Amino acid sequence: MTKVHERTRSVVQTERFLQDLAHDASVPESLRLRAKGLLRHYPAASDIWLAGKLEERRKAELYLVEEKHGPLPPVLGVWLVTELLFSDDGPDSVSRT
Repeated sequence: MTKVHERTRSVVQTERFLQDLAHDASVPESLRLRAKGLLRHYPAASDIWLAGKLEERRKAELYLVEEKHGPLPPVLGVWLVTELLFSDDGPDSVSRT
């Protein structure tokens, strides 16, 4: 099973891979254009790290609200039991290979 920090690094590294493909003159033009097209709407690494930071913050804040006021309504409580999509390991933890 993929861990949240592994998923985060994979998404960030995929952006780097697409950038490398898009600028590699030895790659066929059709593939470079495809990579550029995908990058147009692909989240930047900083957006991924921010998403992880916000998810972790949201979860921490909801725990505080639950401790202070009791059980959360189901629509909010479900956020406490779901796995985070991204992590806040930060860009320094990404392998640059």
